[in-house]
Amino acid sequence: MKKEERRFRDIIRGFSKARIAVIGDLVADRYIFGKPFKLSREAPVLVVRHDRDEILPGGAGNAVNNLLALGASVYPAGVVGKDEFGRFLLAFFRKKGVDTSGILAVPGRETISKTRIMAGDDHTSKQQVIRIDREPVLSLDERWRRKIVQYLRKIQDTIGALIVSDYGYGVIDDEVRSEIRRVAGNIPVVVDSRYQLEGYAGVTAVTPNESEAELSSGTKIRGDRDVVAVGKKLRKRLKVKAVLITRGNKGMILIDDKGRVNTIPICGSDQVTDVTGAGDTVTSVFTLSLVAGASFLEAAQLSNYAGGIVVMKRGAATLTSEELLTAIRNDLG
Repeated sequence: MKKEERRFRDIIRGFSKARIAVIGDLVADRYIFGKPFKLSREAPVLVVRHDRDEILPGGAGNAVNNLLALGASVYPAGVVGKDEFGRFLLAFFRKKGVDTSGILAVPGRETISKTRIMAGDDHTSKQQVIRIDREPVLSLDERWRRKIVQYLRKIQDTIGALIVSDYGYGVIDDEVRSEIRRVAGNIPVVVDSRYQLEGYAGVTAVTPNESEAELSSGTKIRGDRDVVAVGKKLRKRLKVKAVLITRGNKGMILIDDKGRVNTIPICGSDQVTDVTGAGDTVTSVFTLSLVAGASFLEAAQLSNYAGGIVVMKRGAATLTSEELLTAIRNDLG
């Protein structure tokens, strides 16, 4: 066994000892599978015969699910509605033994959901035809956010790291961000934020994709040099230890805690099946690896392996430690 493989194996062994909190926007990802079989007489559209439904945790829920699949103890914090999707998410995590006291069921609020219609013949891969999103109409009352802050304070001595999964649905405001920054003084805090990276100055690391990095930095990315420049700019502006920019089939760029630039090529095939939730997987494995004693580069490499696995699966997928070890073994030969 190669030295590098042995090192990765030791880090992965530490996953089961990790205690990680996840705060952010909990989403229910619903998939409706069917087979196209005719054109409608009512309009020039395809008619899909229903086959089956599937619901999975998405958003911050996907990060929670990834951590659970890798053996960690997880403490989710966020809000759901008192509706079908909210009840599903609570039941899903309780069945896995998760303490859901940080998930608040808010009366009158609709649980964030994304419904994807997936169509294809019996022996072909189903393709997404359309996506229907349901989002809360009313903003979250301040008292519910205050309860989230109270929950973070309650568990802060229990956890070894905090993941922030901010999709911009209003769960995290300035008060919650202030609490997150305070927590960052004691444990690793890794942020995946779609629109508000600049609000997380002082955390441990951020994991934007290229478009999110562009938005936050105000700099257009046209090539590899621009990615590096943007990563350095974000690290300096946000005063974080590390910036990990994901680039799809181009791999990743890591600006680590020493300011070094690390280019990490894609692992596995570049023929991606589905990128849904891949960013959540990357952030989860990156954070989990840091808690297990990895350097920023080792954590990025492991998250790159993990991302390469889940993009070959349909939907908001997870992976196991065994799958991760197999990918590492195959890559290192």
